[in-house]
Amino acid sequence: MLTCAGLNLAAAVVFGVILSDWQQKRILEQVDRRLRDAARVVGAELADQIESGRSEALQERVRRLGREAETRFTLVALDGSVLADSQRTTLADVEAMDNHRDRPEIVQARTRGEGRSLRPSATLAATQRYFALRVEAANGKPIGFVRAALPVDSIEVQTAAVRRLIWSLVAIVGLCVLGLSYWIVGHIIRPVGSLTEAAEAIASGDYRHRVYVDNRDELGTLARTFNQMSQQLDARMKHLGQTGDRQLTVLGGMIEGVIAVDARRRIVLANRAAGELFEFKPTAAEGRPLLEVVRNHALHEAVTTALSTGQSQRLEAKSSMPHPAATIQYVDIHVQPLPGAPCPGVVLVMQDTTELRRLESLRRDFIANVSHELKTPLSSIKAYAETLRNGALHDPEASQKFLARIEEQADRLHHLIMDMLMLARIESDQQVFDIVPVCVAEIVARCLEDHRSAAEAKRISLAVDMDGAPSDAWSQCSVRADREGLRDILDNLIDNAIKYTPEEGRVTVGWRCGQLRSEERGARSEAEGARSEERGARSEEPAAHIQHPVAQIFVRDTGIGIKPEDQRRVFERFYRVDKARSRELGGTGLGLSIVKHLVQAFGGKVGVVSEPGKGSTFTVELPLCEAAAKL
Repeated sequence: MLTCAGLNLAAAVVFGVILSDWQQKRILEQVDRRLRDAARVVGAELADQIESGRSEALQERVRRLGREAETRFTLVALDGSVLADSQRTTLADVEAMDNHRDRPEIVQARTRGEGRSLRPSATLAATQRYFALRVEAANGKPIGFVRAALPVDSIEVQTAAVRRLIWSLVAIVGLCVLGLSYWIVGHIIRPVGSLTEAAEAIASGDYRHRVYVDNRDELGTLARTFNQMSQQLDARMKHLGQTGDRQLTVLGGMIEGVIAVDARRRIVLANRAAGELFEFKPTAAEGRPLLEVVRNHALHEAVTTALSTGQSQRLEAKSSMPHPAATIQYVDIHVQPLPGAPCPGVVLVMQDTTELRRLESLRRDFIANVSHELKTPLSSIKAYAETLRNGALHDPEASQKFLARIEEQADRLHHLIMDMLMLARIESDQQVFDIVPVCVAEIVARCLEDHRSAAEAKRISLAVDMDGAPSDAWSQCSVRADREGLRDILDNLIDNAIKYTPEEGRVTVGWRCGQLRSEERGARSEAEGARSEERGARSEEPAAHIQHPVAQIFVRDTGIGIKPEDQRRVFERFYRVDKARSRELGGTGLGLSIVKHLVQAFGGKVGVVSEPGKGSTFTVELPLCEAAAKL
């Protein structure tokens, strides 16, 4: 009550002071306006006489104008000497007056055209309000000043009367406000007490407590809202718990690692992905120092810098932990400080970029290999063409030889470009395949016939391995694939087998159809499974008891074989086990990559089993068509 009343009284007093000052300023403005108008009239009427100088007639006329206007007029020359004054009787009295050159209002009028001041009069020994106006001749040349003045006593009388009225009103309003404040405060205190009691009950856990307030004002609305709040608070608390569980689920399902650290560098929250990246249990890490859980000093320094500067940090951490595709694991870490001063903590978002680095390395290798593979035949074509132009064209034997070489390199370049286009179309799903039942025996027979002359030239025997199965079962084995695509797969595998098998060697093609147990399937395609990471993570194998209706087609040779470290990369573009020999044999380095992508496009798998010096076996698994699966 006292506070409210004191504030109201203080507001009334301040209002009275402001209003009094405002009223006094308005009176002074009215006085200044009256003095300005009077000075203008006198200046306009006496301009000719001012220019003539001091005279009895001028003094008499100024005295008459002063009596009529009840205002003191003073005419001042440009040099500050007084020409006439309405408060002086004779011209001699005027001549005895001080020079007015330094009077404040005259100084202002000399520079601005008009000036005003409130000061004691040196002549009359009383405070007066002065207004000075610069008088100019018809040609605009200044000729003197007219000063009008009124005593402040009359102004103070008016101001005091208004001030008494204002303060009387302030006193009346203050008394009314005191009474009204007493009633309002009493009207508020009682409901507030009830609300306080209810709040204490809810704080203690009693959500059924109710507030009964009869007011129909804001307090009544507050009481009703308070009752609704107590009803909904329990439901909101349950909802909040569910939201927290959902947030934990989202964090747990993120592939990016997330760690929240407080200002003491202790872990507040960590999700499953972060634990997998740095090998720790998220639930056991909460409350422990970050450096104790994650042994990475660069990360600890970044967190320290973010806490001290309030600026986000970014770094890349390396780890020697085992990884499916690399011996070094790369983790991109973004350290984001939380808002507040001082910084209350940071959030670390971590992403495993090992696969991105590997793909970037593959991209660089691919560009380098493509450039090299295109450059080699183009250089040969250019060299042969320059040789022909420099004179070999007129030598029939040499020209035919060089033209044959140019044609050979052009064919090599053509095959390389066509293979690259085929790979690009398959990877971008632009290659249209006609997936139909395809008889394996028919395609194998055609491919063997196409490569028989190349095999005979190296005295390599081409054979079909029936694996003791009846011939009718072999002839009825059909897979779901594109006919030309399957032929491309076998052409590439048989062509590679012939190229890398020495003379008197043997190349065998075989297949079998039926139910293949998943554990056997996984063992035969283990090498291919590791290579499939170039297109994505390895898919999970089904349970061991599940059987798959597939056909296995294998191409076995007695060639040079492939080292274990090369087997997982043999299906990459342009990768060659023996680069010098591969180019000598005319390969593009894309055949096995095309095989892999075609097999995957048909829903199958490809793998290799090899031993250096003893040969290699490439195995292709393709889904059987419905009719063959029932046999």
